[in-house]
Amino acid sequence: MNDEFFMKQAYKQALCAYEKNEVPIGAVVVANNKIISYGYNQTELLNDNTAHAEILALTSAFAAMGSKILDECTMYVTIEPCVMCAGALKWARIGKLVYGATEPKSGFTLYKPSILHTNTEVLEGVLKDECGQLMKNFFLNKRGF
Repeated sequence: MNDEFFMKQAYKQALCAYEKNEVPIGAVVVANNKIISYGYNQTELLNDNTAHAEILALTSAFAAMGSKILDECTMYVTIEPCVMCAGALKWARIGKLVYGATEPKSGFTLYKPSILHTNTEVLEGVLKDECGQLMKNFFLNKRGF
């Protein structure tokens, strides 16, 4: 199992969001080469602007690990996290963050210095075309053109 395998699992979560008319972002958290939690955007369903894929996956990961520190875990997320999610990842001290497509309007990389914990390794661009296209399709369908 590699980064592409786990990103495909996050992508499946994004498809769940897409099917429920949520912004199609999915996330999984991996520990010891095993998925310990899943999440997809549920802001509409839960009427909660904080119900992002990353936040929901983190909450489940904390429970699975029995810890608020996830420094030995990797999060895979289809789209670059926003500032809120990057802040949560910082406090979780996530060991590694892997994301697909960048988010040029609200992604955490717009902010310097980085919002993430200094020990967090970052890898971007895994399945970026597929992840980015799903977002584009969602908003094209939503706007009707």
